[in-house]
Amino acid sequence: MMTSETKSEVLEGFAGLGLNAKLLTTLAELGYEEPTPIQKAAIGPMLAGSDLMGQAATGTGKTAAFALPLLQRIAEAGKDRSQPSALVLVPTRELAMQVAEAVHKYGQRLKIAVVPIYGGHSFGQQLNMLERGVDVVVATPGRALDHIRRKTLDLSGISILVLDEADEMLDMGFAEDLEAILAQTPSDRQTVMFSATLPPRINGMAKRHLKEPVRIQIAREASTKGTAPRVRQVAYVVPRASKLAVLGRILDLEDPASALVFCRTRTEVDQLTEKLSAHGYRAQSLHGGISQDQRTRVIKLLREGAIDLVIATDVAARGLDIEQLSHVINYDVPVAADSYVHRIGRVGRAGREGVAITLADPRESRLLCQFEHQTKGKIEIAKVPTVADLRARRLKVTCAALHEAAGADDLEQYRSAIDELTQDHDLMKIALAAVKLAHLASCGEHDDAEVEIAIPSYTPAAAGKPGKPGKREKPTGARAKRQSGPSENMARVYVGAGDAEGIRPKDLVGAIAGESGINGKSIGAIEIEEHFSLVELPVDAVEAVLVAMRKALIKGKKVTVRRFTER
Repeated sequence: MMTSETKSEVLEGFAGLGLNAKLLTTLAELGYEEPTPIQKAAIGPMLAGSDLMGQAATGTGKTAAFALPLLQRIAEAGKDRSQPSALVLVPTRELAMQVAEAVHKYGQRLKIAVVPIYGGHSFGQQLNMLERGVDVVVATPGRALDHIRRKTLDLSGISILVLDEADEMLDMGFAEDLEAILAQTPSDRQTVMFSATLPPRINGMAKRHLKEPVRIQIAREASTKGTAPRVRQVAYVVPRASKLAVLGRILDLEDPASALVFCRTRTEVDQLTEKLSAHGYRAQSLHGGISQDQRTRVIKLLREGAIDLVIATDVAARGLDIEQLSHVINYDVPVAADSYVHRIGRVGRAGREGVAITLADPRESRLLCQFEHQTKGKIEIAKVPTVADLRARRLKVTCAALHEAAGADDLEQYRSAIDELTQDHDLMKIALAAVKLAHLASCGEHDDAEVEIAIPSYTPAAAGKPGKPGKREKPTGARAKRQSGPSENMARVYVGAGDAEGIRPKDLVGAIAGESGINGKSIGAIEIEEHFSLVELPVDAVEAVLVAMRKALIKGKKVTVRRFTER
């Protein structure tokens, strides 16, 4: 429940940026505590109508930085929905869904309608949503251009255009698509561009399409000296939808004495606490919306060992010093490397070994390299624990308990039971039965059919070191040199179009990444022949790509895409 004290804190943080009362109330209810640096810098200029060029890494709060002022400007203009007022272009369908969901949440009180359009989703359903009327369209470039060419998306009424993750869109081969889309929008629009990096081509695009933009660069903060050297840093690269299941596996495997789990907002803290408690974990919330008495009680319970997990926001955890903490878990990746250093500095003190675990969405994996640089320590990219791993861990716990019990002095009273049992069974069988009973008593009965969590694999060798794309052969001309076979952990797909149809590498990268949602940087070597092409893909992504490309268009034409049989 949002108290008047809670709301006043949000008002202090965001009201000074010029946001209206309805947006402030929504932010308070969503659990936002204070604006991030990119939000502080971007919201004011956007509300003033200025073009903007912003550089900030993934996870710094960019979506709210452009979505909040965009929503307020649309509401103030009061335009009808016969044509969309704002267009947000993003590189992948996952990001399109995330941004659309965020815009919907922020704009509920303003009655703003938002529609995501991306490859892999029914064109007809998207058309129906557009025809009902919409204020904001969030789209991938390929699908947006498809709608424009079919005259189902009219951009003549666009007053605000946002290019999110602009560098990634260019890396995926969307440059020509972006130029074509921009040409369909009014010249007097407000244009906002966000990019994690600013290579020359990004600056070139900014010069062509932005008018006297306000330039914002959120610099990396200096690292904090004296970071504890006895912190083992581990990261799991997993889709956000799988984070809760993966967290449960990690907690079961690590079995922390006590852990501090970080989320980004108050609402996320409360939701995660409720879910973990429902799964049998002893968890308590800690955020700016609870009273000082509640805070003191939670800390006392943790110190006494009465709870195992504290789920907290950065603001609430300031000044928190719990000697018993063994683990810090970043359920949400921190918005800055400096925040990461502060978080993990809460374990591994006074010579004790601590563990820092980060659950990163694939799009956030580039931040891991920054964290390594700041901490001057190695972050291990780990595989999600399997069912077999959990069973081995449970058995290890049982063995440890039996080992301790075997050293006790009061075992003689059980000798008569052993004598009786050996009349019917040998000692090994009796021992196995005893271990089984002890295991069930200590770890509970688990279903042998426990389901594995399906997580697309992430390997630095294939994807490059966190923050840097892996090296892969990309043809510079129309035709690439024929390879003898795919690279390790890669498979090839056949695309029924090639040089004769004007196909270029960026056409294939843009179509595959835009339709299937896989990161364009994970696509390997491309071979373009006269009438067909071969594209290397991660083995575990092939099936998803084939499904997504069944109805997709490449350069406006339907082409055959199937597995390539190596000969």
